[in-house]
Amino acid sequence: MSLTTTTHLNFRGDARAALEFYQSVFGGHLAVVTYQDAGNVRQESEADQVMWGQVLAENGFHVMAYDVPSEMGYDQGENGFFVSVRGETVAEATGYWEGLSAGATVVIPIGPAGWAPAYGMLRDRFGVVWVVDVVSGYDA
Repeated sequence: MSLTTTTHLNFRGDARAALEFYQSVFGGHLAVVTYQDAGNVRQESEADQVMWGQVLAENGFHVMAYDVPSEMGYDQGENGFFVSVRGETVAEATGYWEGLSAGATVVIPIGPAGWAPAYGMLRDRFGVVWVVDVVSGYDA
């Protein structure tokens, strides 16, 4: 038996833009189903928003997202979660960092850390906090 977990991000109207942005950084296939596509329109102004979406890449990257309908409460929170991306090399991690940093606020600049050859943290332009690092020999 195998188990897979996938980060599912919730937005208020920005899910498609976020998924397209993550696809531009990590590659892969983008799939989007709108509320209109699913026949589940409750507010006409939200018909083209994402009811279900994902980016799935051959390199293992997988993220899902949707737009929370206006009838539901939504609070992105301050530090409710981080999305962690681990590369095998500094060059790989740095490439992802450079892609994600477009319009981002850097929390911790990417660089060597006591536990990894490279580590950095940023809040992207959609408010999602990303931790980018390199797999190390550290075994907790």
